[in-house]
Amino acid sequence: MPNPRLTGLGCGLFCMAAMLTLGFLDDLLFGASLTVYGVLSLPVSALTALWVRGGDLLTAPVVIPIAFAVGLSTVADDGGGGFLGGVMGLVTALSTQAGWLYLGTLVAGVIVIVRRIRMIRTVRMLRRRRA
Repeated sequence: MPNPRLTGLGCGLFCMAAMLTLGFLDDLLFGASLTVYGVLSLPVSALTALWVRGGDLLTAPVVIPIAFAVGLSTVADDGGGGFLGGVMGLVTALSTQAGWLYLGTLVAGVIVIVRRIRMIRTVRMLRRRRA
């Protein structure tokens, strides 16, 4: 299993690129199923939280909702109404798929909190050894 350490910007770029790719694949293979998109967003949320470096841990839960919305624009129904129809379709998709969005953010938040606690414990243990 790779163990990359992404910066805050790299974390955001990875998450957005992955969600856009999954959105296009969902549209191509599953006919823009919003449920499939939501389920596929969960592993991306977990990987984003696992691969961000320690100093940028708090960026992962912030980036995930933004990337979710960016990727959702590929599978949201535009209703054939041009730009405003696309915006309305995106807002509707965000409101109906909010559960997946919250769940992905929760997954990332829990992973980030656990990583932060472990990091703090490690630092304290090293300071005790020096003293």
